[in-house]
Amino acid sequence: MGLGSGRKAAPFLDLYPFSSDEDLKNYHFILVYSYLIFDYSSIINKIKRTRILTKLDQYLDYSPIVAILGPRQCGKTTLSREVNYDHYFDLENPRDQARLENAQLVLEQLTGLVVIDEIQLRPEIFSLLRVLSDQQESTTYLILGSASRDLMRQGNQTLAGRIVFLYLNGFNLDEIDLQNWSQLWWRGGFPRAYLAPDETLSRKWIEDYISTFLERDIPQFGIQIPAATIRRFWIMLSHYHGQVINYSELGRSLQISDNTIRNYLDILESTFMVRVLRPWFTNTSKRLVKSPKIYLRDSGIFHSLQSISTKETLQSHPKLGASWEGFALEQIIRISNKPDSSFYYWRTQAGAEIDLFWEQDGKRYGVEFKYSDAPRTTRSMTIAMQDLELEHLWIVYPGKDYYTLSEKASVLGITDISTIWNPH
Repeated sequence: MGLGSGRKAAPFLDLYPFSSDEDLKNYHFILVYSYLIFDYSSIINKIKRTRILTKLDQYLDYSPIVAILGPRQCGKTTLSREVNYDHYFDLENPRDQARLENAQLVLEQLTGLVVIDEIQLRPEIFSLLRVLSDQQESTTYLILGSASRDLMRQGNQTLAGRIVFLYLNGFNLDEIDLQNWSQLWWRGGFPRAYLAPDETLSRKWIEDYISTFLERDIPQFGIQIPAATIRRFWIMLSHYHGQVINYSELGRSLQISDNTIRNYLDILESTFMVRVLRPWFTNTSKRLVKSPKIYLRDSGIFHSLQSISTKETLQSHPKLGASWEGFALEQIIRISNKPDSSFYYWRTQAGAEIDLFWEQDGKRYGVEFKYSDAPRTTRSMTIAMQDLELEHLWIVYPGKDYYTLSEKASVLGITDISTIWNPH
């Protein structure tokens, strides 16, 4: 299906004449209106998130409380409505807020699967769930929230031993038509950005999302930092996308301390906006880089913060390689079913490097990301393979062909990255 066309939303737009600036303004008004009334639910429901739904079902069978965590608008509510729940509360809905005015009186009478959306708005419910989950074996609770730092702390402290966390992001490669992988890279994985009728509205949605996150979500999470300050920090951080972060350099640019920089970074990491990839340390005589690498998790947000306005602009942009690396790395981690903490990068002071590294079943593996037509093994890769004793190294590129470089190194197209985890 051609998701890049606006004709599904407003077929009459093809007939609209642009004879003046005023006509163009009216066109944009009509286009935005058509975007607002466009029925996304029918399309979103066709994008089956089978892997994550299977995991959710397993968790609900296993644990009395399951928490789905992820950024706003990534599909948590849509996912929760695909399970067979018995009771649903959305704490952003005034009616449901009123229904839970006396939460204990209401919840203790319920059985089956109870879903509570945006639970961070009522943190006192955590203590109540601890009591109810111990008393009512016939009830399971599915809670949804956007502020991972607060929910993780509440879960680990108040609900220890009773809760399992499931992390959700935007769409992944294993959830879309693989022919649309370049659209996923360019627009990012947030459903409304990816499914927007055209590129203009996709970009507009992302820009509005960034503003809403800074102006509403950050304060709602209890973080009292001016939106303009975090925005400036976020933009500056986007220049480190795919690079080792220099706290002192960032601090000097913003005229704040290194500790404040680390605090701001923690905010963006804990709200699922930024990935902090830690370095791998080995017992080696070589000097290793020990600062983390930084990636913006969503490629669409990265392109917006970098003011990259079109796909054509991206192709000639200095951050093209970094954009590719961040997108492909994020996809591999997301479809791995492994904890984020399992993944590292490795780099020596002399420049030898592996972009992504992990251990599994006593063996070591690595991935390099190259935006190239026909990538080859480099001296840096060879050194890394020897020093780390890699079982295999994949070089992921935007092409379609798979080919072998050596016994333990091969080139893999972006649409085949699932074979890293499912080789057969």
